Amino acid sequence: MIDVTIANFEQEVIAASMTTPVLIDFWAPWCGPCKSLGPILEKVEVAYGGRFKLVKIDSDQEQQLAAAFGIKSIPTCILMMNGQPVDGFSGALPEGKVKEFLDKHVPPGEELPEAEDAAEEAEVSPEDALEGLKKAVADKPEDENARFELVKQLLLEGSDDDAKVAFAPVIAQTAAVRRFDSLKRWMDAIDFVAKHANEAGAEAGFDAKITANKRDFDARFDKARWLMAQNRWTDALDELLDILMRDKTWKEDLARKTYIAILDIMEPPKPKVADGQIPPDDPAVATYRRRLSSVILS
Repeated sequence: MIDVTIANFEQEVIAASMTTPVLIDFWAPWCGPCKSLGPILEKVEVAYGGRFKLVKIDSDQEQQLAAAFGIKSIPTCILMMNGQPVDGFSGALPEGKVKEFLDKHVPPGEELPEAEDAAEEAEVSPEDALEGLKKAVADKPEDENARFELVKQLLLEGSDDDAKVAFAPVIAQTAAVRRFDSLKRWMDAIDFVAKHANEAGAEAGFDAKITANKRDFDARFDKARWLMAQNRWTDALDELLDILMRDKTWKEDLARKTYIAILDIMEPPKPKVADGQIPPDDPAVATYRRRLSSVILS
């Protein structure tokens, strides 16, 4: 649990919610129901083992934040994902109801199988790592993390058809599982390039349209997809940022959602750390998360 103010809101809530759901508890010291809900939320946070992050905002001290979220009564809890509020509840719910609320949104509490952990070891060859991922998915088809890593590895190796076969059993889950949605956007970019932009000089063609009209967002987005298909992640993010700086909600958040998809793909598996420690963020991913937060809050 972290106390949040206007000074650390961007880092602790907006940026953090790009990778982990953040539950904001708006409370006040004089509020009786807040005193009963607070310990329940803290207990659930521990029980969920990092599947969501709990932050508390004193609505009396941070009236600007309370007003921004339209808080009318306390306690009120708001769940943030990908920098946006997605759900919430008011009042002191019992523990079971809090868990029901969270289970609609937070990822399941499963760790990567040992086969994936082995793939992270330096002495494991890429071929053995891929076989380990295939075995992990075969042994436990419902493991979202293992399937994500398998499809991602196949796409990185250029095995697009094999990736689509591995992805097919979960394609219907893209609306519910963000990282599956991210893989789908990557595969769509690869298909787009194969059909429309695979010729020599494609990048120059996009650049010519953008030079003629910096607000040609369709050209910028097509270039970003072309860059995604080549695994040029930061170049693609820069193009999407140019769109977002001019129109944050362009085409129903298409640029923002694609940006987040690239961050998901870029992020390497978290290294093992001692109990109680937080794995370090990938520097490039952390930098581009901050840039997205700055644009969204500007």
